[in-house]
Amino acid sequence: MSILEISGLSKSYGEGAMRTDVLDDINLKVSEGEFIAIVGFSGSGKTTLISALAGLIAPDEGGVIFKGKEIDGPGPERGVVFQSYALMPWMSVTGNVRLAVDSVFAGKPAAERQALAEKYIDMVGLTPAKDRKPAELSGGMRQRVAVARALAMQPEVLLLDEPLSALDALTRANLQDEFAGICEQEKKTIILITNDVDEAILLADRIIPLKPGPKATLGPDFRVDIPRPRARAEMNSDDEFIRLRAEVTNYLMKVGAEREVDVEREIVLPNVVPISTRSERLPKAYLQAGETIKVERYLEFSDLKKVYPTPKGPLTVVDGFDLKMNKGEFATLIGHSGCGKSTVLSMVAGLNPITEGAIILDGQHITQAGPDRAVVFQAPSLMPWLTAYENVALGVDRVYPNASAAERRDVVEYYLQRVGLLDSMHRSAADLSNGMKQRVGIARAFALSPKLLLLDEPFGMLDSLTRWELQDVLMDIWKRTKVTAICVTHDVDEAILLADRVVMMSNGPNARIGNIMDVDLARPRSRKALLNHPDYYAYREELLEFLEAYEGGAHPTEDQLRTISEKRAIRVARQKKAEAGLVAAE
Repeated sequence: MSILEISGLSKSYGEGAMRTDVLDDINLKVSEGEFIAIVGFSGSGKTTLISALAGLIAPDEGGVIFKGKEIDGPGPERGVVFQSYALMPWMSVTGNVRLAVDSVFAGKPAAERQALAEKYIDMVGLTPAKDRKPAELSGGMRQRVAVARALAMQPEVLLLDEPLSALDALTRANLQDEFAGICEQEKKTIILITNDVDEAILLADRIIPLKPGPKATLGPDFRVDIPRPRARAEMNSDDEFIRLRAEVTNYLMKVGAEREVDVEREIVLPNVVPISTRSERLPKAYLQAGETIKVERYLEFSDLKKVYPTPKGPLTVVDGFDLKMNKGEFATLIGHSGCGKSTVLSMVAGLNPITEGAIILDGQHITQAGPDRAVVFQAPSLMPWLTAYENVALGVDRVYPNASAAERRDVVEYYLQRVGLLDSMHRSAADLSNGMKQRVGIARAFALSPKLLLLDEPFGMLDSLTRWELQDVLMDIWKRTKVTAICVTHDVDEAILLADRVVMMSNGPNARIGNIMDVDLARPRSRKALLNHPDYYAYREELLEFLEAYEGGAHPTEDQLRTISEKRAIRVARQKKAEAGLVAAE
């Protein structure tokens, strides 16, 4: 029996030439107790859809029917959790939850309302923090308050608009697991808006893509026939999970590719060489700067240590970080928040002084920042009053002073073309989306022809679908340049997709390398190929289990870490043996 039905719903904003058609003829029936996940790209109309379901906006055509009656506004039978927390900053956790309970259950005695609030505060694990105000809570804890508040209203349908997307990947994973448990307890009808395919599979009974707008429509249903409870790491050994994940992801990549329009012109890069930090003078050293002294041990971290002074005494964030990289190698750093990943990156960038140890790049000690190391940060860091072209040219003009104006222009346009922005290069940075701004940042970094590319969670602020696109852009440019690169990430899939080696860091303080995983997957890599590669999920399982071993500040033994690595090695060996048997049989 359908508890909620969307019938022919369409919605647009503006009028005349300024009219934007967002949703077009949306139809969906949701059964009582069903968990639906709607996945889609940023700007596809997901929030407009959830707002219509909540009764916060009126559709232009069609409507939303709840239990046989068309809705005409918000109601307590439909609880909503948005991406932003929308908490009252002067109220405690209990006060924020009580605010909702008191408005919905005004007729109940005060003791019952207090008990109801406390029940759901405890359910989301916030009883120890019930008297704290939002400013004293982490992002994950604030979102828990929002979930408790919605559940405490005891709605028949729970509407979730990307409730975890503003959180880092590891906090998000923890809350997904907790939320799965809550959903099992409450058995509510739930519609989740998300851009995370793994989140959808972990939680939902049915996954429905929202195709990109304008005039966005719903795509085909994907039923999730995986028994509950669903364990995140264990699902990587489940054939149905692997099949479904590939099917949903490939569909989303297909509709994403259909919306892309590339305007390109042929540009041949001029033979210009950037400044090297090895000499402040240009002539002879400048001409030789593009050549390198070393190939093996091109980049060396030697017993690296970073100590910060604090009111309570010295705090050692990183202690004994040792790593050797060959020229052209791509390494990713992964670990829990606070493990010193970004600290390591800032030291090799020359932006943060080294306390002890050394970093040597191509035979030279790193002591300060320089153009031989390009950094792409999580925030794009563009000059908002300059155009995309001018932001890239700013570095190119300084790094290639002896090149002609035409040669420098071709360097800029070549990399803007490679990131798909040639047609938008004269738009100001202020007018670009976050994804487009980060494309400019990537173009700017590669245009400097660096010896070392440093990426500090470059796609962390973007939705997962935009992130896929930019990961493909990054890989496409990297395979042309083979620049030595280090990327800090929280994203397990990103870590494997990009890297030759994944460097896993232990918890801080005194963080060091906990394990290094060689990624023996052929290049060039595509997401589609990896989704169908049996070894990919063995690597994925190892990373997830490594992160779980360090969960909550734990410090696993070397034997525990060795067991995790051996499990992956045995699985990969077993798969290779099975593949060899199939080939022999043919």
